[in-house]
Amino acid sequence: MDQVFSKVGSYWLSQKASNEFSTVGNDANSLSTSIEGGTKWLVNTIKGKIQTPLPEFLKEFDLAIGIFPRNATNYEFDEETKKLTVHIPSVCEVGYKDDSVLRFATTVTGCLEKGKLSEIVGMKTKVFVWIKVTCITSEKSKIHFQAGMWKARSRDAYEVERNGISVSKF
Repeated sequence: MDQVFSKVGSYWLSQKASNEFSTVGNDANSLSTSIEGGTKWLVNTIKGKIQTPLPEFLKEFDLAIGIFPRNATNYEFDEETKKLTVHIPSVCEVGYKDDSVLRFATTVTGCLEKGKLSEIVGMKTKVFVWIKVTCITSEKSKIHFQAGMWKARSRDAYEVERNGISVSKF
């Protein structure tokens, strides 16, 4: 009789432990790759908190959601200094429906405020030759890029996320 209770107790305990470990594993996975509405939520490894997806974060600051490539892996935002740092897996180019092209380094930084990303480092646009983009501003139907001079483009072209195509150098 003791052997029966021992086996039943052992079985019950192993099932309970298995369920608990499974739950912990699922919770950990959901933190790093929880998908809601088709968008990945990322954990900011420095601060240990869940981040809003980059397109939604840009939307909060009234910027077009597609100004960075879809494969931007993570970002950091310092609320005190307003510094935004976006991490991209490899140097890449993104073509937009208005025939403009942006090239991104693996790290793009800038000062972010409502409707404006200034002091940009790590982004270029092609105007006969590659020119550094230093500022992006946004208004209702236009998005303005400063790359030596101001160039206004239709905001619609930047409201869709696009994949970056890897290139060999920035």
